[in-house]
This record gives sequence, C-alpha cells and structure tokens, in this order.
Amino acid sequence: MYRIFALCSFICVARMASADWHVVRTADDPSTVASLVHRHVDLQQSETGQRAILDLALFSTSSCTLRVIDNPDASSNLSAAMRRADCLAAVNGGFFDSDFAPLGLRIIDRKITSRLTRGRLLTGILASNNATQIFRVGEFPSRRKWNAAVECGPFLIDRTKPVRGLEATRSARRTFAAIGSNDRAALGYCPSATLAALAKILATPIGDFKIQRALNLDGGSSSAFWLKRDGAGVFYYPEEKPVRDFVGVVPR
Repeated sequence: MYRIFALCSFICVARMASADWHVVRTADDPSTVASLVHRHVDLQQSETGQRAILDLALFSTSSCTLRVIDNPDASSNLSAAMRRADCLAAVNGGFFDSDFAPLGLRIIDRKITSRLTRGRLLTGILASNNATQIFRVGEFPSRRKWNAAVECGPFLIDRTKPVRGLEATRSARRTFAAIGSNDRAALGYCPSATLAALAKILATPIGDFKIQRALNLDGGSSSAFWLKRDGAGVFYYPEEKPVRDFVGVVPR
C-alpha cells in the first residue's frame, strides 16, 4: 500500500511539474531612456501546450519612479494622458465604482485622494517614493510619505510563489505591477489569462527578471498598456472603456 501511495504521489508531482510554464522567447526593445525596456515574452505550458503573452515595461527603480494620474471626467485615454504627463510607460490603475469614484487608497503627487478600503479583492498597495514597493494592506506604512500609491488586487505573487486560491475559470485581459530583485520593477499586460494562470505565469523567471511580488490591477475592459519606444513611436494596447486613473513610469 505504501509503495502504491508513493508511486501515485510521484506521478501527481511529476504532472504538476510538467504543467509549469516556460519561456519560449523574449525580446527587448529600447525605450527613450536606458533604464527602461519593453520586454515582450512568449510562454507555453509544458503539458497542455497553451500559449501566453506578456508585455512588460521593465525599469530600474533607482532611475525611475511611479506617478498616479487622475482622469476624473473620463476625458482622456491612456495614450493622451501619458503624452501630456511626459511618462515613459504606463498602465491603467485601480478599481472604480459605477459613479466613476475610485475604490481604495490613492495617493497622487503626495496627496491622499481616496482612503484605504478593506475588501475581498483590495488586498495590496502599489506605492512609490524613493523606492517602488508592493505591500499587503495590513503591512502598508501609512505614516510614511508616499509620492504615489494605488490600492488594488488580488495579490498574484508573494515571495516568488503564486498565491493560492485565485480564480481559475474566467480568462480576461490583465494588467499588473511587479517588483523583483536587483533594483527592478515592472508594469505589465497580459491579453488573456485567469488570475490563477497569471500568477503561475509570473512565477516563471522572465529572462533575468525574477518576480518577488506582483499585484493585479483593474482588468478586463479597463486593461491598457502604453510605452514610448526609442525612435519607433509608441507601443499601445488601448483600454476598451474610460478608466478613473493611470499608473505611469517617469524618470527621477
């Protein structure tokens, strides 16, 4: 009986390992500054052959920082707002309600414009001052001075591992923020994934970028990604509806 149990356990572990995602190809394109690159990543799941795509604005946190940019009257799309703000790259930001009011903590240019909220999906905070960090809501040092912050969720990666219990049946467009080792962070876009699948994808080392923590931003029709390329115009996945705010990367 023990041998049968051990054999079954081995088979289950082997199947789980074979179902891991792996990188098929990465390509880096320069932006207008050396400290930020556009990294396009093609991935495949070993067992099923399922494919996935990521686009990352991968930047040095010692050379770049984040800004949260408001869109209170829904008059701007991501591209127009980022051109005015002179950002290097950006994604859509956090959640908002049916009245277009932001949900959860927002700090814009050092001013709190929306208070921290406890909620099922609102589990993390992306924040920036002298560093770019991702906190669980209970960890957030609210007394510290922050230049920018947005509360969103759910958490996708923590301590390099996928978070358990994420929704695994509804695929949608996704945007996210991630922090890694060696002074680097990223804003990213995935055109189609469940939350559970995205977490497993982001746990895969992406070239030389291994993610320590990742936080889901507002997804679905809100998802958008924009990056200013070096001499080649912009790279832009547009949102499908107006969103309340954006998260942009700017030089220090």
